[in-house]
Amino acid sequence: MLWWIVLAVVLATLVLFAAAVRGVLSRLPGLHRAALTLQRRQAEALELAGAAQALQQRSEGLQGQLATTQRRLELIKAKRHA
Repeated sequence: MLWWIVLAVVLATLVLFAAAVRGVLSRLPGLHRAALTLQRRQAEALELAGAAQALQQRSEGLQGQLATTQRRLELIKAKRHA
């Protein structure tokens, strides 16, 4: 009699485990698609980061040119007033 109870508990546990595994396995294709989407977005983010860095360097270069132009303009104005 005790063996029947133990067997029933073991079988019930196996059935619950199989149901849980089935649920996880049924979600794997969706998880795979989500992982691919995230990898694609990561690649896009890396591209954008590179473009942003290039834009920042260009901006810094233009800022330096602007400072030089402003100094030259101030010198020209000073020469006119002198």
